[in-house]
Amino acid sequence: MNINQVFTILKSAGGIRAARIITEKHKKMSFLRAFWYAHLLRRGVPVAKIIHSKWFYGLEFYTNRHTLDPRPDTETLVEAVIKDCKKNQPIRILDMGTGSGCIICAICKNIPNSTGIAIDKSRAALRVAKKNIKNLNLKNQIKLKHADFANFETKEKFDVIVSNPPYIKYGDMRVNEGARFDPKIALYANKDGFGAYEAIAKNAIRLLKPNVKIYLEIGVGQSSQVIKIFEYFGWHFERVEKDLSGINRVVVFKS
Repeated sequence: MNINQVFTILKSAGGIRAARIITEKHKKMSFLRAFWYAHLLRRGVPVAKIIHSKWFYGLEFYTNRHTLDPRPDTETLVEAVIKDCKKNQPIRILDMGTGSGCIICAICKNIPNSTGIAIDKSRAALRVAKKNIKNLNLKNQIKLKHADFANFETKEKFDVIVSNPPYIKYGDMRVNEGARFDPKIALYANKDGFGAYEAIAKNAIRLLKPNVKIYLEIGVGQSSQVIKIFEYFGWHFERVEKDLSGINRVVVFKS
């Protein structure tokens, strides 16, 4: 099957953009594979889940059903960290709930002397992160650890903590169609979506050196409640960062 035939089939199923991305990734494709991809597109499966690839902060990441696909909104978090750190100054990073590893990988690629630990309670997600760390030649900078927000134990202190935790309330009907194919463990949190923030606020402050920072992605309309939670546990609010849509997307605290 030639590329024009494949493009036509995929376009009819998922539109021009989806067809272009898939055919650029797969220059040759069998008849059966083309129709299978078209079937997935009609079901609403995101293109990244089909081709197992998503670009984030100028880097290509492997992705599958065990992790969230890296999203442009999360680049706001990476940008906030890089903005605050000197490019040649080594920093020690803890990424809590790393998923695909896109956040810590993007930071380490842009701050070359930085190193860190990425934790996740999903072993399947850690396998995805391991693949991305290897593909980006970051094995000497980033180590992985199986742990939860509440039970991560280390005597080490970090300069920066980053996290894009689950923050959707169970039963929230605003979750878009694409998120149906994301792991629920990475999306939903108890206590109306704030359970993960409470666990991080309570347990992460002991892991930071004095006067250093934690950067958190938040959902729409969550900034004031997240600030209350972290201030209750002794954190000092610094600022909120907006994403490209002008929505409060990242909250920064000092220890």
